[in-house]
Amino acid sequence: MLDHAAGEGNFSRKLMDLLDRVEYRRVESTEDMEEVARIRYKAYKMADILTLKGTTLIDDIDYDSHAYNFGVYFEERLISTVRIHHVTPDHRVSSTRSVYPEEIDAFLDAGMSLIDPVRFAADPAIMREMPAIPYFTLRIATMATDYFNADRVLQLVSPQHSAFYKRVFLANTIVEPRKNCGKYNIELTLMSTDANAIRSDLYRRYPFFQSEAFERRMMFERGPNAGFTPLTILPTARFASQQSRLAAASNANQGLMGGSGNGLRNGGGRNGRAG
Repeated sequence: MLDHAAGEGNFSRKLMDLLDRVEYRRVESTEDMEEVARIRYKAYKMADILTLKGTTLIDDIDYDSHAYNFGVYFEERLISTVRIHHVTPDHRVSSTRSVYPEEIDAFLDAGMSLIDPVRFAADPAIMREMPAIPYFTLRIATMATDYFNADRVLQLVSPQHSAFYKRVFLANTIVEPRKNCGKYNIELTLMSTDANAIRSDLYRRYPFFQSEAFERRMMFERGPNAGFTPLTILPTARFASQQSRLAAASNANQGLMGGSGNGLRNGGGRNGRAG
């Protein structure tokens, strides 16, 4: 079990070690979508999130041009899945928008682009054994935010999960918890994270969320220049966090050594640390 109370540094090191055994797969084939449907069924049945019908497990939006389905594999075993929507003023297809159209359109009408992670489902048996699964899975949303340079990340969640999103992603509540949210059987609240405002702090506190540009391209690139979709994608968080530490050390040294010439005397170089 991971003990978050032991401190963020120790917690992050444990997560990074576990992440070394994780693979991501972008789900494109019918066979892989059937696996996604099975894990959604397990998760939704236990939590009674949605009425279980064929169109619930796999729906038309799964194949939208701005939707990306992923499987998260731990030691080659599928443990969770999530669907990422890149929502823009010109392309407003989003599961969350179907529940809160006015609130989502307010972001879009202001010219913002959004990342909407939905259909998060984890194998209930494995979830009990591995509480790190939400971090591994939602890391995909952080990569999408960086790849698409999105302004906000949406969180359509049950009230009991809102504390997690406030603590980890510094999310703000947009709509207070309410019942009768469309086709959902549970009470929901809408939250959002200002990606640009929290990015540096998030990666400093949780370096396992970081990624290299080539990992993000393999996860999300489409089109004639994208090439083939790799079977599996290995996380690059360890390398990315090492690069960040080196850059921070370099910036700090430059601040101590010069600029106006009084950085060392005034302690100004300490402010050069990234994040």
